[in-house]
Amino acid sequence: MAALSSSPPVGWEVTDGLTEYEAAVSRMELLASEIAAGKADERVWLVEHPPLYTAGTSAKDDGLLEPDRFPVFQTGRGGEYTYHGPGQRVAYTMLDLKRRKPDVRVFITTLEDWIIATLADFNVRAERRAGRIGVWVERPDKPPMQDGSMREEKIAAIGIRLRRWVSFHGISINVDPHLSHFDGIIPCGIADYGVTSLVDLGIPASMDDVDVALKRNFERYFGDIG
Repeated sequence: MAALSSSPPVGWEVTDGLTEYEAAVSRMELLASEIAAGKADERVWLVEHPPLYTAGTSAKDDGLLEPDRFPVFQTGRGGEYTYHGPGQRVAYTMLDLKRRKPDVRVFITTLEDWIIATLADFNVRAERRAGRIGVWVERPDKPPMQDGSMREEKIAAIGIRLRRWVSFHGISINVDPHLSHFDGIIPCGIADYGVTSLVDLGIPASMDDVDVALKRNFERYFGDIG
């Protein structure tokens, strides 16, 4: 897919350490408002969070299996429950779709393409699946599903919100999180499939390695970075 490019270039920011979730949401909302008003340039903001669960606008009570395990935050992004924590790269995307293409479906597809291309840099064949949010990998090394099909596990998630055609929230890629932390929820409401990470797949990638791949492939799909 051709890049959904715009000008001026998109700002790129990486925050070291762990970023508190409420502070991140407040900053995203402020940036999104400033971008919509023409007072700030678009931005991608890469963070890690302390262990927590978030509930999207479609979250159901039965999706939260262990409500006392980690803090739970209600959030305005689409989707159901998800986990954030150390070892997971979260990329918040504050992008103005009016400058690109005001089409939510195209935007989601391009985010998926960005993730898939990034993982391909690590020789991971990741794919989208109809009816399942996120990005998936096949696990031929694990027992098949009950119906005999190959087991698949989720390696990346997508959840966005738009305000005046400016996006916020974004994507997450599992680099090396504690996968057991996902046991407290039904990730994105999909109960029959597991969760994996680059390290779980036997790829000892660092967060810096992933950031380099994310940045290179972002330019491929979304345009120049300032």
